[in-house]
Amino acid sequence: MAIRAIITGATGMVGEGVLLEALQHPDVEQILVINRKPGGMTHPKLNEIVHADFMDLAPISEQLINYNACFFCLGISSLGVSEADYRRTTYDLTLHMAETLVKQNPAITFCYVSGAGTDSTEKGSMAWARVKGKTENALLRLPFKAAYMFRPGFIIPVDGQKNVKTYYKFLLPLLPVLRRLFSNYVSSMHDVGLAMINSVRTGYEKPILEVKDINQLAKRS
Repeated sequence: MAIRAIITGATGMVGEGVLLEALQHPDVEQILVINRKPGGMTHPKLNEIVHADFMDLAPISEQLINYNACFFCLGISSLGVSEADYRRTTYDLTLHMAETLVKQNPAITFCYVSGAGTDSTEKGSMAWARVKGKTENALLRLPFKAAYMFRPGFIIPVDGQKNVKTYYKFLLPLLPVLRRLFSNYVSSMHDVGLAMINSVRTGYEKPILEVKDINQLAKRS
């Protein structure tokens, strides 16, 4: 199938990796990235909207029509952030964008990057996990064609990525060992991006994808 995808968070590590994978995939014919600042990437498949206020999509709403996939990779770290501020960015902003997109594109498949350890009960002791769980649960209630919650663990960046945390430079020599010993907790960025694309192409039997599900879905042809 021809995939026309919206990608958010493309100036972060996960979003950039998903974008690079989508640009290479033959089934992805069109990509729209929505960034707060220019991403600096050009490609025949790629269009970019620079928009500062993701809570006000009215000025760009007409440009969000005729897409059948959204790879939602936008997010912030919970470190040093109050639960209220974290919720505004993680829950309120995500739901606002998701509700807008599903109205504009009823046949859209929505892939949300959550994280390993997310709390579906919304009652655990970790604030970030509760907020992520609340966000997942709300997204799964929206009338998308399909919705998948991606819970990656440790992600290995791919060649060509610019938005990679400095500490990865120290961990890269250990990655082959880490992947062998902790295979259920490690994915490559290639696997995450390909799994998202395959969720649109073939679907998946579960709406919540842990690391082993992500790695399995990435292998589907």
